[in-house]
Amino acid sequence: MKNQKKSISQYSFNKGKFLPQEEKLEVGEKKKQLIIGVPRDKTLYENRVALAPHAVELLVSNGNNVIVESKAGEGAHFDDITYSEAGAVIVDNIAEVFMSDVVVKVAPFTDDEINLMHSNQIVISSLNAANDDKNYIKKLISKKVTAFAFEYIKDAENCYPIVCSMSEISGTTSILIAAEYLSNVNNGKGEMLGGIAGVSPSDVVIIGAGKAGEFAAKTALALGATVKVFDTSISSLRKLQSDLGKSVFTSILQPKVLLKAMKTADVAIGALFSITGGKQFIVTEDIIKEMKRGSVIVDISIDHGGCFETSKVTNHKNSVFTKYGIVHYCVPNIPSRVARTASYALSNIFGYILLDISESGGVKQVIKNNLGLRNGVYLFNGILTKQEMGEKFNLPSRDIELLLAAF
Repeated sequence: MKNQKKSISQYSFNKGKFLPQEEKLEVGEKKKQLIIGVPRDKTLYENRVALAPHAVELLVSNGNNVIVESKAGEGAHFDDITYSEAGAVIVDNIAEVFMSDVVVKVAPFTDDEINLMHSNQIVISSLNAANDDKNYIKKLISKKVTAFAFEYIKDAENCYPIVCSMSEISGTTSILIAAEYLSNVNNGKGEMLGGIAGVSPSDVVIIGAGKAGEFAAKTALALGATVKVFDTSISSLRKLQSDLGKSVFTSILQPKVLLKAMKTADVAIGALFSITGGKQFIVTEDIIKEMKRGSVIVDISIDHGGCFETSKVTNHKNSVFTKYGIVHYCVPNIPSRVARTASYALSNIFGYILLDISESGGVKQVIKNNLGLRNGVYLFNGILTKQEMGEKFNLPSRDIELLLAAF
């Protein structure tokens, strides 16, 4: 793999084509010129791409090189020509993508992709803490890579920008999905979500007052629905009500109050989850039985265990099932349903993270200086840096602060 990596460095990158080294134009010295690889995500129903063409253009214009596997942006309707015009090199062989200094994608890496990795490489993807396994981590450790889980990355405000961005999309889209399954087109009970003059508005119950819940509430209110939001945190409820106004009913999760709300709900949204994958409050099966027939559940948090006891994972092809007369939509990656929008949102964050690595002179320097990015690291040169993961999988881990001091 070292020889392969060396061979790719014999070429320079210009306007989407390989050029011999002797034809390379003189350019100003950069702190760290990166070769960034974007593989085509072959995970089933994953349509997003980590870098949209505008992010590629940003990185290339700042002296970096980007290799994109052919059709990597197909699911989000970005074609190879657009990437090439942005300055990317388009390749058919995924092995060439993995010769890069940095590889960035959306879904967790597959076994075949891990086999193509090389030591000292930087890899960025989702980790999905609720579903990862020990063998996956051990394989990455064996490759001695530095790995970022994008759901752990924080910004200057101590928030999780990628999680928040995807939650905004999931929250907004969940209401639009519910509206679809209330309609006759999808064999629903034939109601328009919201209401019109002379017709009672729909009742929407949202479990969770975080970013996904907030945007679900905003969208439901905009459509004219009555919105009730439940959460375990009074401070989250207070903030949501402050932002959205008194028209939103808010309550701490109390079984009797929740049962009363669910009995009249036309739509229930599950948006209470944690990035650590901990088990969340579950709306019991007995409560589901009390709901009106034809009502719709959209469980955004299904990839973290779900909010509803009757939930089970579905996919974009077979999205729903019905239990007790209630339609359940439990697709784990809702943002992939609107892949172009989601890819733009991801690129707005990834582009500047990669630029920061480049301008800082490398990954060691950037994670020394940037606490938010450091929080995203779970492997540093093949050493596990998350104590909770070490305890979960019975693997040795080291504090990243000590590792940085040693390197």
